[in-house]
Amino acid sequence: MNENLARSWKHSYTPTETSEKQTLIKVRKKSWITKGEKILYSAVGGMLIAASIYVVSFASSTDSLNRKVESLEQTVQQQKVTNEGLTYEKKQLSTPERITRIAKENGLKIQDARVKQATVYHNN
Repeated sequence: MNENLARSWKHSYTPTETSEKQTLIKVRKKSWITKGEKILYSAVGGMLIAASIYVVSFASSTDSLNRKVESLEQTVQQQKVTNEGLTYEKKQLSTPERITRIAKENGLKIQDARVKQATVYHNN
């Protein structure tokens, strides 16, 4: 009997079209961060990433430039050493004694016994 009562109660309780309409209320779940904050945080994060990439690339280019400068300085230093050696060799080869010795070996006669080292004068 209880079952029949429950069924009859259910049929009698069903809302009809003439009764008031029920409105559905959507309950919004409140999020921890708002949409605007998400956009701001994303923009700031993107800017930080872009700035980091710029700093790293700038440091890399500066480092490669410094390496090139150091290699050029090394090349200049080696060339200076070579130039100093050649200058010393030039002075050794242009001594008057050497010049007279080579002249005698090749059969030249020295008319004046005094051999002077020639100097170059620049007219400005």
